[in-house]
Amino acid sequence: MCGIAGLFDQNGEPADAGALAGMIHTLNYRGPDGHGVQTDGAAGLAHARLSIIDVAGGTQPMSDVDANLSITFNGEIFNYLELRQELILRGYRFATRSDTEVILQMYADKGVDCVRHFNGQWAFAIWDRRKRQLFLSRDRMGVRPLFYTQVNGKFLFASEVKALFNYPGVSRELDLEGLDQIFSFWVTVPPKTVFRNIYQLPPGHSMLVTQDAIRVFPHWSLEYAPADDRSDAFAERKSEELLDLLRDAVRIRLRSDVPVGAYLSGGIDSTIITSLAKQVIDDRLRTFSVSFEDAEFDESAYQRRASEFLCTDHASVHCGYDTIGDVFPDVVWHAEQPILRTAPAPLYVLSKLVRESGFKVVLTGEGADEVLGGYDIFKEAKIRRFWGVNLDSRWRPMLLRRLYPYMQNVQNQSDVYLKNFFAVSPEALGDPFFSHLPRWELTGKLKMFFSEDVKSQLKTSDVYRELRSTLPRDYGAWPSFCQAEYLEASGLLPGYILSSQGDRMAMAHSVEGRYPFLDYRVVEFGAKLPPWLKMKVLSQKHLLRRAAHGLVPQEVIARPKQPYRAPDGKSLFGGRQRDYVERLLAPERIGRDGVFDPQAVGMLVKKFRAGRAISTKDNMALVGILSTQLVLEKFLREFKPTEVCANAEKH
Repeated sequence: MCGIAGLFDQNGEPADAGALAGMIHTLNYRGPDGHGVQTDGAAGLAHARLSIIDVAGGTQPMSDVDANLSITFNGEIFNYLELRQELILRGYRFATRSDTEVILQMYADKGVDCVRHFNGQWAFAIWDRRKRQLFLSRDRMGVRPLFYTQVNGKFLFASEVKALFNYPGVSRELDLEGLDQIFSFWVTVPPKTVFRNIYQLPPGHSMLVTQDAIRVFPHWSLEYAPADDRSDAFAERKSEELLDLLRDAVRIRLRSDVPVGAYLSGGIDSTIITSLAKQVIDDRLRTFSVSFEDAEFDESAYQRRASEFLCTDHASVHCGYDTIGDVFPDVVWHAEQPILRTAPAPLYVLSKLVRESGFKVVLTGEGADEVLGGYDIFKEAKIRRFWGVNLDSRWRPMLLRRLYPYMQNVQNQSDVYLKNFFAVSPEALGDPFFSHLPRWELTGKLKMFFSEDVKSQLKTSDVYRELRSTLPRDYGAWPSFCQAEYLEASGLLPGYILSSQGDRMAMAHSVEGRYPFLDYRVVEFGAKLPPWLKMKVLSQKHLLRRAAHGLVPQEVIARPKQPYRAPDGKSLFGGRQRDYVERLLAPERIGRDGVFDPQAVGMLVKKFRAGRAISTKDNMALVGILSTQLVLEKFLREFKPTEVCANAEKH
């Protein structure tokens, strides 16, 4: 895994190697093992390397033997060995053992359709000297980030926004519509970001940049076509197929010239991945986890049981309130956008443990909930629909209270309140966003903290209309369960789980995460499963639990789903006082920055100081406001461009 950057001057001016060197040095932590800059007339590529495959020969930017094609690549193509052999049989010759060269040769052979053959996680740019065009692509599920902008006739791209900001002339401004989306959906809707005129290439998309045009187009889409079979024989067959797919997904993700470890959270997802990895790795597998001092969030007992069952060499980092509060500014610097929960912070600390233990690569269990029906929001939607067909039922609302035992407000409220809060009405039942309405409407209430000026500027903004315009053509024909899955897999997964909690927190300490559940074959397999195999009555990930028998401790299989969370307000206002919290939430600072209302924020802060802020909304508001203030400070007010002499970087 690496950091990439580059440019194409559409006016035909020579690429500035010094500016490219400055861009890539901003991303040192993504690639501490080496840097490179390559220019060819109006085009320039830059690379910061984290060496994992072909440590000696995989230096980038890389060119083919005729120097007609050059690439800068962030990611891994896990089926590169098979593709390499196919290309050799067709007459292609290789100078390295790297997957990077396989991408170049596949592009030479297949053109822009080469990405359809890749099983991996990638963001790359290929400069085609003959065609005078830049080809960029991002993997199907959005594991790896890719951002771009234009300034003074120059097209710029990079793994992270801060590298774009390091290029002379790129303005740094907050995009209020992007902020509006985050305070609705937790994420922005691609191609928008929270910065004005900074865009992200959507997952599953590629783009071509020429002197005259920029064209973005999909190379893959997530489509649901569930089978209609309720037989036990069908379930057994699908259980075996799932296990076979996961075995192979794990096998190819263990391809590495450096040791590979695994995250072990104590849940079924990471445990089955670790178990399958153990079948491939002869040595004792290293596993890593995070524990909490607060029992409400701690899963260490299950982590220990899973490690004992699998005989792994396990290490854990303990995360207290002060730990989260201390690292939160660094978390936001790497996330590059406001976040509404502190959950990325423990993963930032965990990746530091991994790196200090001598590992660059870890397998993780992310993606199982989206692909195989594991989230409480799917269960919640099913209960809400069940209640919706009998609105006068006295006992159906009790199912929602049982679903969220840790949410005191849900326990204490009347049925009438729950009916309104969970959008249980005939009108809501027909809404294409039915499954997510309660979450999004709760998040949307945080906008009450926006300043009057921001509210005025957002009067014509309609976040739902924007999202609706991105829905697939056949979305309305999918079962409601599949619609809910799609909204998670296309929104929160790439925009938050794989970004703010995933790539950014791992790469902050030069660690690459690999996700077997997001192997495109597993994802497409999951999209064809009937909903009852994902959630049987209210039992989540039913098929995965069935497949896990014998591979995972029974108590881990049987345990209720525990969402990954971390303490929010207590981490920022509990324990010792932090200067950055006081400074950024002070009324005069809030007023000067202009995004939030000083009086409303002051009342919220007072509530936390008094220990009276216990609701989910209060906690999200605090984290969202503070992280936005950190974004303003770190990226708009105090960002300092890096200047680097390019002579030592060129090759």
